[in-house]
Amino acid sequence: MEHKFRCNCPITVALDVIGDKWALVIVKQMLTEGKKTFKDFIESEEAIATNILSSRLKMLEEFKIITKDKLPDNKKTNIYTLTEKGVDLMPIIAELSLWSDKHIREFYPELYSGETLQIIKNNKEGFINKKIEDYKLENWK
Repeated sequence: MEHKFRCNCPITVALDVIGDKWALVIVKQMLTEGKKTFKDFIESEEAIATNILSSRLKMLEEFKIITKDKLPDNKKTNIYTLTEKGVDLMPIIAELSLWSDKHIREFYPELYSGETLQIIKNNKEGFINKKIEDYKLENWK
């Protein structure tokens, strides 16, 4: 499928692929919450609509950010796995967490401030590397 981009700016093109409301949420759920199936995503607290989820999963697959396979013991269920491109988004997800904590908390005091955020603040690179390593160990067998 041919893709249309707004311009040739690297930031704008990246946002054309992962900058909508849901693409990074899906990647974040895969990396940090272990989501793998359509049902996993639908049951998450973010409450993504089924039609939007289908569309975003297809788009992420087209750009080779995720792959889709069948579960070995259930050929009806698709399982989604991040590719290297998808895993490479982990630093962006960590940075967005820090940015949100620093700049959005004043507008939304209920913003998550638990252990994971503290780990990112104290050792961002360590957190990123551990999440990537854990994901690869769990999913790239």
